[in-house]
Amino acid sequence: MTSSGLRAILAPEHDKGALPTMTDPTSGFDLEEFLPYLLNQAAEATSHGFQAVYRDRYGFTRTQWRVLANLGKFGAMTARDICAISHIEKTKVSRAVAALEQSGMLTRAPSETDRRAEVLSLTARGRDVFGELGGLAVSFDRQLRATLGREGADRLASLLRRLIVASPRTDGPDT
Repeated sequence: MTSSGLRAILAPEHDKGALPTMTDPTSGFDLEEFLPYLLNQAAEATSHGFQAVYRDRYGFTRTQWRVLANLGKFGAMTARDICAISHIEKTKVSRAVAALEQSGMLTRAPSETDRRAEVLSLTARGRDVFGELGGLAVSFDRQLRATLGREGADRLASLLRRLIVASPRTDGPDT
């Protein structure tokens, strides 16, 4: 979002030209140039573009789509595995699993190695839906890559992978 966009949201009605300011600003910090903020904004903007597809076709939430996509790509796994791969909170995954099970997209079976865990698998219907949405996701990805151009998209993907590898892992929830 641009500064003018933020002004429209944050400025009082009588003064649309001025953003609120801090009384003791940190030296040189600019949120709009802060790389984690920019990455989050880009991720949200692009994610919302594809969200319309799975929401309109199947009524899925973002977490439901991510659970379905992980099971479609990696096969049977536990909810804990999905949390670890996707960095989604356990409660959100649990709600998504319950909704997907109720709509006939996945099944649960007791784990043979851990009595406390259940192994999640896509049903035939879940695999069909994943196949359809996966194809639409590929098309959406192509459009994003075309926006950046081949070299730009390849460079961005490489840089993002570098950040993922270099960033410290945290296991706790966002507090």
